[in-house]
Amino acid sequence: MASQKHRSASRIDPVPDDLESAQAKLVYFYLDVAEGATVDELGEILAMKKIDILSVLNSLSSAGYVEQAESEYVVTN
Repeated sequence: MASQKHRSASRIDPVPDDLESAQAKLVYFYLDVAEGATVDELGEILAMKKIDILSVLNSLSSAGYVEQAESEYVVTN
C-alpha cells in the first residue's frame, strides 16, 4: 500500500456568503487563488464569454469584492 504525503495546506479564504450566482463564486474564487487576472485570462481559464465576465466583475466590483488594478482584477482585502 502506498503511503500518502500531506502537502502543507495554504489558507484559502471562503467565498463571501452573499454571492449567490455560481459564476460570481467561480470568478471570485479564481481571482483569489490566482491573485488577479485580466478579463481575457478569466475568459480563457473559466470558459466564459467576455460579456458574462464583465457583468460578473461589475457586480463584484460594485459590492466591493474586487477592484481593477491596471489591466487586472484582484480581490480586495
